[in-house]
Amino acid sequence: QVQLVESGGGYVQAGGSLRLSCATSVHTFSSYTMGWFRQAPGKEREFVARRVWGSSITYYADSVRGRFTISRDNAKNTLYLQMNSLKPEDTAVYYCAARGVPYSDSGTWNYWGQGTQVTVSS
Repeated sequence: QVQLVESGGGYVQAGGSLRLSCATSVHTFSSYTMGWFRQAPGKEREFVARRVWGSSITYYADSVRGRFTISRDNAKNTLYLQMNSLKPEDTAVYYCAARGVPYSDSGTWNYWGQGTQVTVSS
């Protein structure tokens, strides 16, 4: 059973920073490609960033590239999303997710955390 637990959301003014965390088991952390998605009110859930399992390869949405950084702490089995230069349009519920196929960067995103709210005021 894959469990993902997010934390770190909150309220920040435009230009500020937040860091989201996603804790999981050592098996999940070492075997699955993990990433971050977000969903703003009235909009579809969208991809933000991902880190390919077993590597340092990362991908970002154009809207966040250069401002957000996805990283991991192997000792804590935790995935992070450092968000800098936040904008009001970054306001959304942010979800940690893992792909459904281990040892792969393919397949659907089958596993999701509960989400954490990020609100950026102008």
